[in-house]
Amino acid sequence: MSKIQYSKRQLKIIEIVKENQPITGENIAESLNVTRATIRSDLAVLTMTGVLDARPKVGYFYSGENKVNLNLNRTADIKIGDIMSVPVVANQDDNVYEVIVNMFLSDVGNIIILDNGELCGVVSRKDLLKCTIGGSDIEKMPVGLIMTRTPNVITVTESDNILTAARRILTHEVDFLPVIRNRQKNGQELVEVVGRISKTNITKIFVEMFE
Repeated sequence: MSKIQYSKRQLKIIEIVKENQPITGENIAESLNVTRATIRSDLAVLTMTGVLDARPKVGYFYSGENKVNLNLNRTADIKIGDIMSVPVVANQDDNVYEVIVNMFLSDVGNIIILDNGELCGVVSRKDLLKCTIGGSDIEKMPVGLIMTRTPNVITVTESDNILTAARRILTHEVDFLPVIRNRQKNGQELVEVVGRISKTNITKIFVEMFE
């Protein structure tokens, strides 16, 4: 599970507080043979993350496992299927103009493209902008000509957790991920789109957790 990585000095401060609580910042600094100013930022980190509790005129107490780590550990229990949005889709034969209108009305930055109900690509605002600036006849050009095609589309499943989605968004520098479900039809495996997860979805969850 994901945990905050503390520096060696911060870990030493935690041990000092555990053994001597309550203890003042000056006494912690004296135990480390440094000045109070030297450890000011360390104490700020430790109190902000909740591992230490600071009480005026009393000193620092150890609070146990920090709140940030507790919240991060909870993310393993939050599945994409619980927070995903409804997918905004178009067919690969739809023309670029129709897709632009769809994107505008749906207020999204990307459209998932389907071929007979199966994922075949995605198209972004940037893709559509390039097409219109290029002077193409957008009412005749099928969106399938300018989309990013599978297997270059990064996806997640309903059972993945939000940390998995966040990592893929950061690693591949994309704004959203189609949520897919594999199903069998006439002996063939098809990739069905059941949702979308975006930076906004993930940010809302983290804000709610830490608030």
